[in-house]
Order: sequence, then C-alpha cells, then structure tokens
Amino acid sequence: MSSEIAIKVENLSKCYQIYDQPRDRLKQFVLPRLQRIVGRQPEQYYREFWALKDVSFDVKKGETVGIIGRNGSGKSTLLQIITGTLSPTSGSVTTSGRIAALLELGSGFNPEFTGRENIYLNGSVLGFSSAQIDEKFDVIASFADIGQHLDQPVKTYSSGMLVRLAFAVQVQVEPEILIVDEALAVGDALFQKRCFQRIEKLVSDGTTLLFVSHDQESVRTLTNRALLLNKGRPINWGLSSEVVLEYRKLLHSEEAAYFSRLTKSMVDQNNLALSAKALPATHSPVLANAADSIAKPCERSRQLSFGDGEVEIIKVEALNSDDQPCSIFYPGDLLRIKVTCHILASIGKLNVSVRLRNKEGVKIYSWGTLNQDMTIRAKNEDAPIFWARHFQPDDSVTVTLECQCSLGANLYEVQAAVSREETPDYMAQRMLHWMDEAAFFQVLLKRNEYFFGGAMDLRMRAIW
Repeated sequence: MSSEIAIKVENLSKCYQIYDQPRDRLKQFVLPRLQRIVGRQPEQYYREFWALKDVSFDVKKGETVGIIGRNGSGKSTLLQIITGTLSPTSGSVTTSGRIAALLELGSGFNPEFTGRENIYLNGSVLGFSSAQIDEKFDVIASFADIGQHLDQPVKTYSSGMLVRLAFAVQVQVEPEILIVDEALAVGDALFQKRCFQRIEKLVSDGTTLLFVSHDQESVRTLTNRALLLNKGRPINWGLSSEVVLEYRKLLHSEEAAYFSRLTKSMVDQNNLALSAKALPATHSPVLANAADSIAKPCERSRQLSFGDGEVEIIKVEALNSDDQPCSIFYPGDLLRIKVTCHILASIGKLNVSVRLRNKEGVKIYSWGTLNQDMTIRAKNEDAPIFWARHFQPDDSVTVTLECQCSLGANLYEVQAAVSREETPDYMAQRMLHWMDEAAFFQVLLKRNEYFFGGAMDLRMRAIW
C-alpha cells in the first residue's frame, strides 16, 4: 500500500446467514456433513443476505471522506470492518495509523466502570500509557462536560452523556484516522457545534476523517469525497457535491416508486368498487391520470436535475431592479430570481422555490411560493394563494422571487425546484423538477461605503 494511503478497501463483501427457524441453524451444522458422507449434494438451510458487496475505495492521508446512503445500505457494517470489530466475508481492508472510532453508542465502555475509569480503559486500548492519559485527562473531562457524573458508573449515563464522553476520549488522543458514525446526532446543538469545530481542527492538522451522516449539507461541507451505498453496493464514488446530488436522485426515485405503488393500489381499489357497481372504470379519471403521471419515469436525464417530470423548469435568471439579467449585486440592491416553468400535465398544489448556496457549498437560504402561501393562510389575509392554482398541459408559468440583497461578499449558486405539495405545509412533498446550478450571481462590497463581514448582513446599528 502506498505511503500516502490511510485506508485501502479492496473488493469488500460481508454476507450474513439468515435462518427462518432456530432448528434450521442446527440442520445447517449437522446435515450437510452427513449428506456429503453419503454422496449427496449438500442442502442449504439458510438465506444469504449481503450487507456489503464488492466495495472498493482508497482514502488518502489527511483526506475527509463521507459515506452516505439510506438505513440498511451497509454504512455501519463498512465502518465496523474498517475498525476491525467485524470480519469480512471476502475482500480486505488495510489501514495506516492509529484509529479512533465513534460507532455504536457507548461501544468500548464497560457499563460497570465509572466515566473516569473508562477514560483510562479507552486510552489504554488506543495505545496510551497511564502517564500520557494523566496529561490529557483534564482536557478530556472539560470537553465531555458531564460534571460530577464522571465518577458514576457509565450504565447510569444518558445517551447524550455517553456520546459526550466517547467523543471527548477519541478526539483528545489525537488519532491519525477518525471514524465518526451517526453518534453525534444524539448530542445537543451546542455540543454538536463543539464537536464539528474539533473535527475541523483535527482535519486541518492532518487527521484522516471517515464521516457517516444523513445530513447531506454536513457531508457536502465537511468532506472532499464521498461514497454512496445502496443495498450494500457502491453506487457512486467521487466529489462530495456530485455524490450528494446522486443520493438525492436515489431518494427521489425511491419516493416516486412508493407513490406509484400507492396510487396504483388506490386505482385498483377504485376500479374494484366501480366493477361491483357495474360502472365503467373511466368514471375515475382523476385517479387514473394520477397513476399514469406518477408511474411514468422522468424521461429527462440531465446531469444536474431530476424529478417526476410533470413540470419542467425552462429558465432561471437573476435580475436587477430594472428586470434586466444581472450577475453582480451589492448589499441593499433588489435581487430578483425569475423561474419560468412549462406545465406538462394537468396539475395543481404547486410550489416554486429556490435555494441559495455559497461557493463553499453552505446552504444560505431556501424559500418558495408555499412559504408565502403559509403566511397568508396563517394571517387570514385576503390575497391569492399560488398553491390553490390549477394548471393545464402546455401552460407556461413564471414566478419571480424577490428580496433586498443582504448577503455577504461571495459567489452564489441558485438551485431551483418545482414540487407538488399534497398539503400546504411542506409535510407531503413530491419533487417534479429539481435543478442544481440553475443560475449564478456574485455579491460584492463597496468597502468605503458599506462594509461588514460574514455570510449575511444583519443591519446592525451602534447606540451609545
């Protein structure tokens, strides 16, 4: 293995034997041997479940890599094999450097020992002497911040206290490879902030990071490359932004398939009821059209967009106060984002929205017509509701979202989306068309006239 590689995974697979009944396990242990003795082909009394199948990738020293995928995709299994707590069925993993891992909550702790005793236990497992742990103990205890509970048995700890102590131990021993699973999601917001600050410090000092999270924005901003797993198989490996987009496409396709099955079931039940009344099935045009429109996959395969395809975003523009295309804005300028859509099917309950990201990939703001509709409904205002409109095929819809620019100096990407919202509250969304990199604009500052730092202008005033 190259000296520049921290983790090398080659053709890694993990298979579990699933037995329908406990007695099948005994059969598998005894009968195949007897069948071979008498010259018969051995029978198999279990089903194979491949938690991982042919996974390969390299992580360079000092690199940050994210692993994403739905629950059950094999993320945790992969991490356990890398850390050595689980053996692979086939393939190999090679690591270079001291590994610290935050996997299952409280793993590596003796529940009967106190927090203090577990700090020394974990430190010794990581290769540190008692004297070395003594030097780091105060820093570890301070970071964990669990007070008098430090001298109580770990079995009395809450989940939040467990992850505090575990993270404090693992990061303060300055590992060469840090592996973090979803454990940090248990902590409170302030502790999570401290954790991410510490992780960023470790990464800047050259620690290799393997990070698993369902938070797409965290993966995008915290890692350089990412691996997408689905049902144990690698789907995509590359730049984090590209892999996260592929993950969103995967989630959308699975959601679309779910709605397709659900709608087909509704149509079947409706047709069955109509048959019982001796009525033709054509008496249910609404449900039939819904089934057709949802079941048909999106025919477009543009690299940076996805959706069910009943509405297509044709054009997205950043405009100034004169409605002219503009690529440079200053704080206080009127910023307009114009989204033009083409309607491909009879449809209503739409939401046209945008999301702004800076060049670092951080989501700055998201807003859409539904946000305005929700405010109007909450205040019982007498104003038109976009969500209540209904559109026909070949209709053209233009929505302009505008605001006073209050962004800091940066380059911004506009992501645009059209979704169908079954309820006017973002609780039942189906994506019709999502487009990354729909438009770009830049915000500059006139330093001598109006200057501030940060991502947003809070319009502060000094009073004395």
